[in-house]
Amino acid sequence: MLRPRQFTAETGEYGSVGAVIRRGLTGAWDRFAASDPGLLRLMAGLRTVAAIALTLVVLAVLGTDVTHLVAGAMTAMVATFAIKEKQVRGQAVTLALGLPVALAAVSLGALLHRQVIAGDIFFVALIFGAVYCRRFGDRGTALGLIGFQTYFVSLFVGATVSALPVLALTLAIAFGCSAVVRFTVVPETPQRILQWLRGAFRARVAQLVATHVELLDAAPDQLDKVLDDLRRHTARLHESALMIQGRLEDGTRDPATAALLQRRIADAEIATERLGVLLLNARTAERADTLTLHLPQAPLPTAKNEMPAEDATTVTLRRDLRALHLLVTRPASGPGGTAVAHVRNRLLGYRDEDNLPRASIAVQDVFRGIGEAARSVLGLRLALDGPQDESDDSPATTRSREEFDAEDVALAGAEEPEEDDRTGLRRPTTRAAFQIAVGSTLAIIGGEFLSAQRWYWAVLTCWVVFLNTASTGEIIIKGYRRLVGTVLGVVAGVALAGLVGNHTWTAFALILLFVFAMFFTAPLSYALMSFFVTAMLGLLYTLLNTYSLDVLILRIEETALGAACGIIAAALVLPVHTDRRTDDLLGTVLTKLDEVVAASVDQLSGGPATDLLGLSRDLDTALDELRASTRPLTHPITPLRGRRQTVRYVVALLETSAYHARSLAATAELVPYSKTIAADPRLERVGLRIAHNIETITAHVRGDRTDAEVKSGATVVSLLESDGSGAPHPSTVTYRVLRHLQRLDEGVSGLARPLGVPVEGRTEKRSKNANRAGARTAQS
Repeated sequence: MLRPRQFTAETGEYGSVGAVIRRGLTGAWDRFAASDPGLLRLMAGLRTVAAIALTLVVLAVLGTDVTHLVAGAMTAMVATFAIKEKQVRGQAVTLALGLPVALAAVSLGALLHRQVIAGDIFFVALIFGAVYCRRFGDRGTALGLIGFQTYFVSLFVGATVSALPVLALTLAIAFGCSAVVRFTVVPETPQRILQWLRGAFRARVAQLVATHVELLDAAPDQLDKVLDDLRRHTARLHESALMIQGRLEDGTRDPATAALLQRRIADAEIATERLGVLLLNARTAERADTLTLHLPQAPLPTAKNEMPAEDATTVTLRRDLRALHLLVTRPASGPGGTAVAHVRNRLLGYRDEDNLPRASIAVQDVFRGIGEAARSVLGLRLALDGPQDESDDSPATTRSREEFDAEDVALAGAEEPEEDDRTGLRRPTTRAAFQIAVGSTLAIIGGEFLSAQRWYWAVLTCWVVFLNTASTGEIIIKGYRRLVGTVLGVVAGVALAGLVGNHTWTAFALILLFVFAMFFTAPLSYALMSFFVTAMLGLLYTLLNTYSLDVLILRIEETALGAACGIIAAALVLPVHTDRRTDDLLGTVLTKLDEVVAASVDQLSGGPATDLLGLSRDLDTALDELRASTRPLTHPITPLRGRRQTVRYVVALLETSAYHARSLAATAELVPYSKTIAADPRLERVGLRIAHNIETITAHVRGDRTDAEVKSGATVVSLLESDGSGAPHPSTVTYRVLRHLQRLDEGVSGLARPLGVPVEGRTEKRSKNANRAGARTAQS
């Protein structure tokens, strides 16, 4: 292996103390970039804080009073975080349209300040319109949010008709400062975000490879911890891949480039994940399968026949895993590029059977996995950085480049996304608009009984619990988390109000800190975000001289009321029950799984080439939606513990099946272009049983009437041997494909029991047992 210290000696650049510090800082930055893919949370927090700070500075220079400082700060925050469009031109248009919307909302809030009934009716209508506008995409969502939030600002600061001119100027300044920060200070362009996401993806691949090294060297008592790290880093890599997918179309120059990069990202993700599974298999005599990576709280099988600690194969394997980590983290160009190229050539050589070391089949599979992972790194760099220096290429590297060239030529254009054909009350935005309008009406009525001045807190809570939720269960969980965060925030607000006192700018500094923390933690924990929001509100009340302990306690009461009203509306008005939503999404996942498996087996059998990685990405997206929809069923507060375990088990089996389906697709993608991987027509009959079982389970989940049963029994290898040709040799691609098909067959069949789908052999056995019991009863 090309060790780091040897690499240092050759380049003469990395041996100094300063270089060590630079490497340490680079490593720390990579870990941070991996924890915040694309730096999206960091940039969102900085952009919002900078917009608020600039607004406060401008208003302070103009001599604005504290009330309008608060209004300006809140408006700048809304004008910044509401806009989610990816293109700069679209952001500018939405921001320009947002100012008149905000002025209209604030003006109506001031005009209806003393008209209680008319004001409440308008507020409900505004809420309905704001939610309904989501059907028009990011711009409609942003304008609706700006209208609602600025009306809320008018209620919060007690806007009146006489104060409208100054308040309108304050809003205009806030929007202007938001524009300055967005387009000059902390600019956000699709290309820059995609570049950051690429860095995050590279960092997470490096993290996962580093965990592979730990897995190789871990002692038996450390395996559980390393396996947890392996699960976590694999999930984070998958998260980064999905985030990149969402930004490709806007961040690349044309659809063909976006489609190419999507395939390379998927290839790298699959190859790195598969390497971990192969290494895990090699560490155990029982050949642990992917269930160990996905099943909840699954113990790692006891390694009875671990690889010797210091035999030559293990030393080579450790060396090459570290070399793969070096290949991921360092480009082939620049200082030390020749050495990195030699490392790449050696690792790519493992794609040839003749270059594999003498070892067991399981260990040889790990070396093959290293070769495929190195190939995916090469493909990703070709897609991102274009052609590179080929002077140091080995024959294995040249062949890999030729395979990529052939794939690029055959790459079809990106498909247009499917349109949502749901209309009327079946459309999610329309249904949510009616639900939140009813919930807000209940919140207004109940909030008026609690406080005639601050009833709007209940409405705000009812509004936010509906954001980014799609079922009653999700709304319940979100309302619970908001209440917990609010209670803790009240405690913090009491302490901070006493410390800040009358120090206005100290309070504003803490508000900026809390705003940043709120946006940085929002994707991680809704309860934590609610904590920072409530603590910030305590400081705002202090600035407005309306702070008291009673006010913060009222905040808790209004929050609980708003969450309850949202839950009642979700349960009674056009409800989407969690069970029904998860069943629909489960059916979608199974359908996507069937498409990937059928297309992969067809191409492995000699069929025409299709966009298998695109189908795999659709499967991953559907699985992520299912996983999100099941969170209310698996939450710790769920009383049905048995059901919670069943849901986790089903999702874990689907994750296992999706992994093997992606691996099949990745292998099948190589068949039309590779000189070493050939199609095997016998594989076609192997996929028939898997396809039948998936279709049977899908029909059962969707409630279709069918007498079909899940088939089980013979292994897929025995199905292949039925024509008398014998089993494939363990070194062939067909053998490795059959292992994925076998695991896939086991995973799909395993879904039958928790989902209550009849199994062919079990049904016959139950019938025989029932007949015997009936005969014994008759005899007695």
